[in-house]
Amino acid sequence: MYISKMYRQFVLLFLICFTCGQCYEVPPAKLEAIWPKGLRVSVPDDGYSLFAFHGKLNEEMEGLEAGHWSRDITKAKGGRWTFNDKQARLKIGDKIYFWTYVLKNGLGYRQDNGEWTVTGYVDDAGNPYDSTSPIDSESPRPPVPIAPTSAVVTNPPISQSTDYPCEISVSMVSVPGFVCKGQLLFEDNFNKAIDKGNIWTTEYMFPSEPDYPFNVYLNDNVHVRDGKLIIKPSTLESKYGEDYVRQQLDLTQRCTGTVGTSDCSRIASGPIILPPIITSKINTKNRFSFKYGRVEVSARMPIGDWIIPEILLEPRDRVYGIHSYASGLMRIACVKGNVEYSKILYGGAILCDSEPYRNANLRQKIGFDHWNKDFHNYTLEWRPDGISLFVDGEKYGEVTPSADGFYDEAKNNNVQAASQWLKGTSMAPLDDYFYISIGLDIGGVHEFADGPTKPWQNGATKAMLNFWNNRDQWFPTWYKDTSSLQVDYIRVYAL
Repeated sequence: MYISKMYRQFVLLFLICFTCGQCYEVPPAKLEAIWPKGLRVSVPDDGYSLFAFHGKLNEEMEGLEAGHWSRDITKAKGGRWTFNDKQARLKIGDKIYFWTYVLKNGLGYRQDNGEWTVTGYVDDAGNPYDSTSPIDSESPRPPVPIAPTSAVVTNPPISQSTDYPCEISVSMVSVPGFVCKGQLLFEDNFNKAIDKGNIWTTEYMFPSEPDYPFNVYLNDNVHVRDGKLIIKPSTLESKYGEDYVRQQLDLTQRCTGTVGTSDCSRIASGPIILPPIITSKINTKNRFSFKYGRVEVSARMPIGDWIIPEILLEPRDRVYGIHSYASGLMRIACVKGNVEYSKILYGGAILCDSEPYRNANLRQKIGFDHWNKDFHNYTLEWRPDGISLFVDGEKYGEVTPSADGFYDEAKNNNVQAASQWLKGTSMAPLDDYFYISIGLDIGGVHEFADGPTKPWQNGATKAMLNFWNNRDQWFPTWYKDTSSLQVDYIRVYAL
């Protein structure tokens, strides 16, 4: 193994500066996997006389050892000091452990404990490797990161081949390319403002069937703060004035629903009032959808009567029907805001809007404490043969269809859409592309069973009016900080 000159002599060099508080910090190294083969490591030139790179592939460094890669670079090019290994064949998921060293003004400085994982490729010029042409066995192409906070790929049907840099996943994504097992397909850590347009679409509409929640989606109530996505509820009156629930609200100009319908414009009339609550909802429908994968969400659930956090996978094309959840809905996690519900975590699938089949494919876990007291990792693993549900790494539920799919059970429960599922796989209707959706709903006509403490009845014409007229009961349970849904990150991995 070649041992760099720097490594042989580094004990003779000044590895740290003499004056505490005046140490020079080596800039972070930029590592790039080059397609079809190659590794490039570089740092910007800052008056160095030498740059050295030491690293290992998929094996941690033992202190300041030389490593599999051990090279001194004595000249900068194009304003950067660059190490190249043109023979390295890197796969998605490979991890490089490394340390770097520079000489500046006769003194040596290190960047220790470096770690980097291959999540995509670049070409020789450093551009993301991209192609929109079909993939075949003679011209394999790697996954392509296409957005600032998400990597989005897809895989047209191909056979496994040693020409590909990874093991092909069953997961599919809505842009050209192919997907590697375990690949990070999407990520948003909410370290900056919501990336509207490139990743997220903000709903601007009145939600309606099948659950008819008592809120309108506007863009007022969603923002990023301290690295968290925050969606809060507020009253319509707080924005438009007292008794505005009995007026008219036209959202047509910016509506994301069906223009010309009650999605976009409503007029109060008699007991039919405007939705009295403003919330928000964002989704990736126009940018990122996928089929099969593992979704991880770190979230803190809201507390407050009749608040419903929505952390969902929704069907992109609704190929099995547009009404009554005919094309399915997957709940990554839901904890309703009332104190009596706040220890109950729900996750799984909704394949019908009403009982007795609505909750048949939801699973639950009773917590030792209220789920809304802290952030938890909620995970949904969606496979071609079923769904697994986890919280903080602990598995708490499975949703698995029979060999004949969900059809038989749904038919026995008078689900009208069930016959449409026969044209799909055993996972139908959960076998098509779904997108991520995050928001808040309030009340509605299916989420809460009727009871003595509930101020409305689900089948009543005046359900929303009765909810609003009894606001002195539930509004005091809403607080500025704790009644918001807070999301720390969202990640989607290929299976």
